[in-house]
Amino acid sequence: MAAPLGTATGAGAGEIASLAAAGERPAGRLLVGGDWVEANGGRSFEVLSPASGEPVGFAADAGRPETMRAIEAATAAQPGWAALAAAERGRILDRAARQLEESSEEIARLIALETGKPLAEARGEVGYAAGFLRFYASEAERALAPEPHANSEGKRVASLRRPVGVAALITIWNFPAAGITRPLGAALAAGCATVVKPPEQAPLTAVAVFEALAKAGLPPGAANLVTTAEPERVTRELLGSEAVRKLSFTGSEGVGTMLLRESAAQLKRVTLELGGHAPFLVFADADLDAAVEGAVRSKFRNSGQTCVCANRIYVEEPAYAPYCERLAARVSELRAGDPLEEDTEVGPLIDREALTKVERHVSDALERGGRLLCGGRSLSGPGAGAGLLYEPTVIADVPGEALIMREETFGPVAPLAPFRDAGEAVAAANSLPWGLAAYVYGGDPERVRGIATRLEFGVIGVNDPLPAAPHLPFGGLKRSGLGKEGGRMGIEEFLDTQLVSVAAE
Repeated sequence: MAAPLGTATGAGAGEIASLAAAGERPAGRLLVGGDWVEANGGRSFEVLSPASGEPVGFAADAGRPETMRAIEAATAAQPGWAALAAAERGRILDRAARQLEESSEEIARLIALETGKPLAEARGEVGYAAGFLRFYASEAERALAPEPHANSEGKRVASLRRPVGVAALITIWNFPAAGITRPLGAALAAGCATVVKPPEQAPLTAVAVFEALAKAGLPPGAANLVTTAEPERVTRELLGSEAVRKLSFTGSEGVGTMLLRESAAQLKRVTLELGGHAPFLVFADADLDAAVEGAVRSKFRNSGQTCVCANRIYVEEPAYAPYCERLAARVSELRAGDPLEEDTEVGPLIDREALTKVERHVSDALERGGRLLCGGRSLSGPGAGAGLLYEPTVIADVPGEALIMREETFGPVAPLAPFRDAGEAVAAANSLPWGLAAYVYGGDPERVRGIATRLEFGVIGVNDPLPAAPHLPFGGLKRSGLGKEGGRMGIEEFLDTQLVSVAAE
């Protein structure tokens, strides 16, 4: 086996998470072919905290030449990585999971600094990120095991699985660690060498994740990291390269459809997770306290900045008034503030554009007759130096034509509307072109399960606000994406099937 990354020249990126945790301003590097390197000319860009507005550190600013070198490194590593026994690939991933867990506190603090995610949630994300590596460590051998078929006419027939080849992974800022390990764990377990372009908002967390891989002994070139302030410069090279046979992207529908269109010219395999606009249905026979707590956990996690957040809350009329009252009371108790404080439950939005969208949605909902039950304004104080902290908000009686009921808000605002019966609720839930996640709360298990099967969504939580785990498939229907991440289906996205039929002598 080639030398582990930890022994590569360049002394690594340094203990970037520890530096940031200590209040220093680390300088991230690119990982190309097993070496930690600067971008050409030493180009870098500043990473700012959405809480304080102060610099967190610097990230290497890659362009075309660095991306081409990363693709070449992955291409060179591909045969050796694919030939390595699946069990050995699994052991490397398992060691990387342990490395993440051992650095959990430092990486969690780095996530909070870069994204504004509350520290307690950030710790949970690090564990979630490690979970994907550990799951795919255990799945590698099973996923690649040959599948024998019934013999016919004296032939011996089997289906074999093989890696699709070099994979490009474009990941998202709201889960800067787990958003990497979910596709990366699957790709590496399948035997695909990779090039990862992390989000420009949280590149330093990506470097910390790759440091864990380096310490785990991943061979040079099996995983390459290319950070950049201008994603198009890197993405263009990934799309244009014949060597890249697989693209995984998490992000907006507009960018995702563009990537799909550009990938078609080379028939690249594509997995897309493009967000959603999750409905949250509450029936009158539901445990209202559980439905309130479920909505809070789903809606306000990461300040409402997840693709599976409860974005539209529909409540059956007999329970509507008490539910509105209880939800507003519970949301009013949420502690918004500095993400580095232990008791903070809601941190700042990621940037000014995100805040502007939240304010526009709230204003539009109120102008259309919505009733403000709590929140509805920006906050000042600790953790709000960048001016991006928005008070957790509940708005009742929001009409269907309001922007917030038709567009993903990505912020800490919960709109509510009543419904008369199950047919009306299902129709409202299915009325939009997105189908990532949906939630149903009710007291009759058989009825609620029946309603869930009528919903056009890829992930459905029945009395469950967090229907996701590393061993479960995750992905949307309709415009919310193509393919699955997580679970056994996640690794299959990086595998091709060959039928081998051997005639008897």
